[in-house]
Amino acid sequence: MDINARYISFRTFRRSGVAVDTPVWFASVDPDSHYLFSAADAGKVKRVRNSSTAQMASCDMRGGTLGLWQDCHAYVVSDSAEANLAYALLSRKYGWQMRLTNFFSRLSGRINQRAVIRLESGE
Repeated sequence: MDINARYISFRTFRRSGVAVDTPVWFASVDPDSHYLFSAADAGKVKRVRNSSTAQMASCDMRGGTLGLWQDCHAYVVSDSAEANLAYALLSRKYGWQMRLTNFFSRLSGRINQRAVIRLESGE
């Protein structure tokens, strides 16, 4: 996967096995470890809590895949230091867009209702 891509399509699986693809912002620690964030009550977070099995692929902003799907494991981050690292990486990558997103999240009171997800690939 291209770690310089603007978006990834994050694929999680329902209990029935049906795949659900979602285009998301992401930031990479290294080629095998990536972070994304979401509303804590979003379906993708619930599916990750149920099963760490996931896939990812580079995509455009509408979710059209631009690369090959890669198997990975997804984990909801519970450590605040790791979550802060994830937000710092996302802020560095997305700059004013991330700051604007954070501003409106604070304004609406949703800033503390987020979850950070770590993706681990490693083949």
